[in-house]
Amino acid sequence: MSDETPQAGDLLVRIGAIMFLVGAAATLATVTPLFLGTEPLPSVFYWLCMLMGLGFLIAAAGVIRSATARRPQVAAPSPPSAPSAT
Repeated sequence: MSDETPQAGDLLVRIGAIMFLVGAAATLATVTPLFLGTEPLPSVFYWLCMLMGLGFLIAAAGVIRSATARRPQVAAPSPPSAPSAT
């Protein structure tokens, strides 16, 4: 496990990655019968292939959300330091 605290958008990135992998596996399963010369899979697998693109969009939204959540933290000016009495 990581010691880092979860940031805004981390959950979206994880969900998007899982959806992308499921879509990629469905795409491989759908294309394989075409190369082997067997019966094509049912149309449900073709619909599952669309999870690949949708997962990519969800993960990208998570990355953008994470970046926008960090922007105010980086842009906030640090308080001025007190002058030292020398």
